[in-house]
Amino acid sequence: MIDFFLEAYKNKTAFDITMEAIVFVFGILSVYYAKKENILVYPTGIIATIITVYLLFQAGYFADMTLNIYFSIMSIYGWINWSKVKGNEHVYKISRTNDKQKIIGVLLFFLTIVVTYFVYHLFGQEILPENYIDIITSGIFFTGMWYMAMKKIENWTLWIIGDIIAVPLYAYRGLGMLSLQYVFFTILAILAYIEWRKILNNKELIK
Repeated sequence: MIDFFLEAYKNKTAFDITMEAIVFVFGILSVYYAKKENILVYPTGIIATIITVYLLFQAGYFADMTLNIYFSIMSIYGWINWSKVKGNEHVYKISRTNDKQKIIGVLLFFLTIVVTYFVYHLFGQEILPENYIDIITSGIFFTGMWYMAMKKIENWTLWIIGDIIAVPLYAYRGLGMLSLQYVFFTILAILAYIEWRKILNNKELIK
């Protein structure tokens, strides 16, 4: 298994390996800060996603690349939302999605699938079986990022599902560090869901 992990890096440049290591560290930091409802989730996340755009472009995974461009943009949107203060309280607080937001989330999921499908055609890439998995995870992460920007607890459910799918997907593609990163993402997302649920339950008890 270790040989499988290292094999993918034999022909990579020191620069690309360093970039992937930076993404590994800042990606985990970003999820950790999200778990703690700390606004540093966004600057650390932006660093990770911008570098990931470069790495995925180099590898030719254009749907994932497009998704990470969206992550970078959505991180700015989320940063603005999480920074909003009215009086002495933050405008956006941890909450559950309402029916309207659930419907929008479903629409975003399917819209992302359609868009990422056409991204492959735009770059003239053949859509292989694993690319269809990539397209589906793009829809999951796209919607999860939008929910996170509004501090909706359902974002963690989507991250958990997407992360579990991404672990073997990135390992198969030879992106070992990114695959390992998603193992940590899965663990952190589960812990974050539990922590956010406790916060919500406490709020509901107070009401």
